[in-house]
Amino acid sequence: MIITGKKFSKPGLSRVINGDVKPLEATEKPAKTRLDRFLTEKHQSYNRSTIQRFIRQGYVTVDGETITKPNYLLLESQTAVLSVPEAEKVLPELPVIYEDENIKVINKPAGLLSMAKGEYCPEPTLEDYGLLVHRLDRATSGVVILAKNIKTQSFLRKQFQQRTCHKTYYAVVVGHPKYPEANIDLPITRNLNRPTTFMVSPSGKPAQTYYKVIKQSDNYALLELKPTTGRTHQLRVHLAYLGTPILGDEVYGEKSSRLFLHAYQLEITIPGGERRIFTAKLPKEFNDVF
Repeated sequence: MIITGKKFSKPGLSRVINGDVKPLEATEKPAKTRLDRFLTEKHQSYNRSTIQRFIRQGYVTVDGETITKPNYLLLESQTAVLSVPEAEKVLPELPVIYEDENIKVINKPAGLLSMAKGEYCPEPTLEDYGLLVHRLDRATSGVVILAKNIKTQSFLRKQFQQRTCHKTYYAVVVGHPKYPEANIDLPITRNLNRPTTFMVSPSGKPAQTYYKVIKQSDNYALLELKPTTGRTHQLRVHLAYLGTPILGDEVYGEKSSRLFLHAYQLEITIPGGERRIFTAKLPKEFNDVF
């Protein structure tokens, strides 16, 4: 008896099965990788969000052509190059309130970052002037103390953590508080609907702020503020909750020429045991409002 196999209806497929030729897919569909993923694996000192920012800023070329889309699909045959300019920071001279061999106290201008955002930060920050002990929001001006060595940094930070240093702020608010002075005792937590912001909530961490009205006009009031806790955005959140947001607070109020919040005074013990009070004069624009 003669047994015969079933005849292939697709001769091309039979040749692939027999090993005579390679599948067409192997040559027609070369591997592709997202550009941002490829560069993140190649340059592991940067995270993916930083790489994506570099691509959008035009720091990446593929085969000599600038590509600005992070989701660009890179072929194996193509060459991607990241060229981040080594721009030297120009550090502006800041007003120095006090300086010795261990500390430097400055009057931080509004607009200066406290610390770098991400691995690449071409703009100046407080960290370029000394070791960071505490922070102020970018838009807040006033007294900042920096350390010149690790031992001093630890010594000063402990006072902030243990609340043995005392801070006084001044703020111009929109409207008038109900009482001329009061203690605000309202817990604060992160706003999960807007993760970069905070809100008053019973489930939040304890937060206390003392305020006193210094002067007021028809539309604004100048407040002295003394926080006894240091929650992120504490003063801004507390005052917005009372219905008197800080003038220029585009997050919790309305945008203006600047955020009218100023770190006026800091009382702290410096190395050597001396108790000092450092003051940064109120900016002229605060009085111009009235």
